[in-house]
This record gives sequence, structure tokens and C-alpha cells, in this order.
Amino acid sequence: MKYVTTVNNKRFEIEILADGSVTVDGKTREVDFIALGPAMYSILSENVSHELTIEQREDEIEVLMRGRLYSNRVLDERALLMAQRSGSLGNETGEVNIKSPMPGLIVAVKVETGQEVKAGETVIILESMKMQNELKAVRDGVVGSVNVEAGQTVEQNKVLLSIS
Repeated sequence: MKYVTTVNNKRFEIEILADGSVTVDGKTREVDFIALGPAMYSILSENVSHELTIEQREDEIEVLMRGRLYSNRVLDERALLMAQRSGSLGNETGEVNIKSPMPGLIVAVKVETGQEVKAGETVIILESMKMQNELKAVRDGVVGSVNVEAGQTVEQNKVLLSIS
């Protein structure tokens, strides 16, 4: 089965072959994937182990790995064709909300309302389970609102800021 995955605005073509192997942009990758809990997983790829948290959010999948949050949009061949025909693929207009991927403490807010940001720029640092997680802008834009401040505790899925 073929998929097109967009990770923080970078597009990858992924194919899962009948023998269980995976190709990413045509390159074969050896991957071992084990569920550790409801949202916790262990991946062994290229002889390197990664632990990650995967959460489904509206039309995206958020992956937290090594303190970094990755927003992913995954489309199979059929969904990709439908998105292309409807013109909804690659829509970079409108407001984007940055939400807390887990409960935690806001350590720092790196931006303010009206500030221009670039995709990949750290906007908030969230501490959870003794780890600091850098939440990054998913696309270029202007910060529309900031709903938290340093020292504040937040629940999972709380909208921290918006980018338009």
C-alpha cells in the first residue's frame, strides 16, 4: 500500500510492501515497530532505537520523539487522489492551532502576538515527565494569539497559540 505523508510541511512517499519492508521516497528501510502501550511505541530503524508517542488529532497525527513534536498528515493513494481533485492538498491558508500534546508546564513562550514565525521555529517549550519538549511552528505565518505564559500548567489538547 502506498501513502503520502507530510511531516512538518515536508512530503514523503511511503510504500509498505507485501513482505513487510518499507520504502521511503524509493529507498528501502528496515523497520521494526512495537506497541508499548496505548500511545507509546518503540521503533528500531537502521539499528537505532526510538521511543515515541503517537496521537491522532483531528486530521493530523502528532508524533513526539526525542522531545520534538512532529505534525503528520497521512493519505493513502485514494485519499491523496481525492484531496488533489478537491484542491484541499497543501492548503496553507487559514489559522493553525498549536496544541499541547500532553499535560505539562509551560517553561517558555518564545513568541508574542503579531510576531512573524517560520516553519520549524520553536514557539513554546513544554515540560512534561521531566523532559522539555520544543513545540514548533508547523508553517510560516504570523502569531495570531498566545493563550499561555511561562509557569502555567496545561492539559493535553489545550490550544497554546495560533498562527495565521
